[in-house]
Amino acid sequence: MYEQFARDYEKAITDNIYNGNLERPSLIAMLPELAEKSVLDLGCGPGVYAEYLISHGATVTAVDASQEMVEIVREKFGEAVKTYAQDLSLGLPEEKDASYDVIICPLTVHYIEDVSVFFGDVKRLLKQGGVFIFSTHHPVVDFEVSPSGNYFQRELITEEWDTVGHPVEVSFYRRSLTEWFESLASAGLCVTNLSEGKPSERMKSLCADSYKRLSTTPNFIFFKCEVR
Repeated sequence: MYEQFARDYEKAITDNIYNGNLERPSLIAMLPELAEKSVLDLGCGPGVYAEYLISHGATVTAVDASQEMVEIVREKFGEAVKTYAQDLSLGLPEEKDASYDVIICPLTVHYIEDVSVFFGDVKRLLKQGGVFIFSTHHPVVDFEVSPSGNYFQRELITEEWDTVGHPVEVSFYRRSLTEWFESLASAGLCVTNLSEGKPSERMKSLCADSYKRLSTTPNFIFFKCEVR
């Protein structure tokens, strides 16, 4: 979906229910002051977060596994944003130690089977007092489609999503809340805030049923971390 249908995805997430009016406002609510901060946007997609970060005074580097997404970001921002393609499961070898005040990673980590290298590099790249904020699928929600029925077993899940207006097969990894905390702790990252998201008020006018459901049922989970 993020390569072949990148342009469709860019249009779809601008103001949709899950990305535009649940995930994005919930993650933004956890961000610190951005003026004059260096920010690393991981899993940057078509640059929606990059645009927000720049508008609030940050210097932005945007990274995505999809070369097509990277091209979209280059078209939008030119030299205003440093951007390149990188498989995050292999870490971020191009980046220097202690070079970022803020690192964000929206709805991306569930595509990585073993997050140890990735989380280790996140810790390496954070400046003293820096923060790492990421969102992912809520473990309780993903457990509903577990093939094994074992909540504590990490599993590859394949589903069809209609994000871009037609079904596209997407695969991701389901894991327990325990595994998330253990993986972060092993990397030397400490969770300082946890959120289960909140729909925007605009969602009421887009879809009242979705607003009611997502106001009472979790869908995503948001972690804010600092170096231990």
